Amino acid sequence: MIQFVTSDEEMKLATYNVNGINGRLPVLLRWLEKSEPVVACLQELKTSDEKFPADAIEKAGYGAIWHGQKSWNGVAILARGRQPEETRRGLPGDPDDTHSRYIETKIDGILIGCLYLPNGNPAPGPKFDYKLKWLDRLATYAKELVRLKEPVILAGDYNVIPTELDAYKPERWVDDALFFPESRAFYQQLLAQGWTDALRKLHPDKAIYTFWDYFRNAYARNAGIRIDHFLLNAPAAGILVAADVERDVRGWEKTSDHAPTWIELAEKTRERNLQRLRNKKEASMAKKKKKAAKRELVDTGRDKRYVRRDSDGKFEESDDMGQSLSQDRKKKAKRKAKAGQGDKGDRKKGR
Repeated sequence: MIQFVTSDEEMKLATYNVNGINGRLPVLLRWLEKSEPVVACLQELKTSDEKFPADAIEKAGYGAIWHGQKSWNGVAILARGRQPEETRRGLPGDPDDTHSRYIETKIDGILIGCLYLPNGNPAPGPKFDYKLKWLDRLATYAKELVRLKEPVILAGDYNVIPTELDAYKPERWVDDALFFPESRAFYQQLLAQGWTDALRKLHPDKAIYTFWDYFRNAYARNAGIRIDHFLLNAPAAGILVAADVERDVRGWEKTSDHAPTWIELAEKTRERNLQRLRNKKEASMAKKKKKAAKRELVDTGRDKRYVRRDSDGKFEESDDMGQSLSQDRKKKAKRKAKAGQGDKGDRKKGR
């Protein structure tokens, strides 16, 4: 049974391409026990919805939502000590797309999208064309998400090598869809929208890899590439405190060819930022309420006149020049009274 646990001061989130969740379930469960992420985004499940190992994951202390597909693709989001609620299944933009590549939830006020982009090989060809269409749909949706005031995270296997720094031997990848100019240009397009690459923000010049092929002893030689990414919008990037790759997991027996990538967000910083936004909003509302009276054109029943609000929000009728009619009437009354006194004086003098 899942027991609710409160987040620590720092909230750890991870993304992990498990390369077959049922075949590598012991590896996944071992990693969950060792790393204890609050949220884990999984890709390449390679299983149908019916065969997703929900019971085993629940016994490990995690609730889960998943979008499976037999033998291929598949994404899932695990949450420690709670049952996440699904907010979206599938990337918008193509109702006929049957690939299970995107799922979304909101946890502790953070919107989290887990994605598995198409590989695109062999390229050029139909698979690369599909990849480009999928990238275009993601860019369109990401443009909406990046503008949200709440923290948003897009995590997963992007199947994109962003720069030469992200490949052990970049010249060996020039004919691969992961490193094609179109793929890299797409990634730069996301960054231009306002997304932050979490690993690169904290490790701008370090060669970091998340994938090592099973062949040619790639892991032992550290001949890898970086294709698993965390992209954060501005509110999420503002509370980022750590990011790295659990490289040792790739060296476990019968493990995936990917290693888990993780970030940590400062919970207290996030709460301070939210409180700061609330205070700013309240101050703005108070300022508007105390602001000098605003003139508005209204129909008084007799004719249209300008009115203004006092500090309590009450209307005070005014003339076309914006002068308060009540004040204007007082001035007229004073002038009339003064004129009346003048008439009396004249009559007393016999004028």
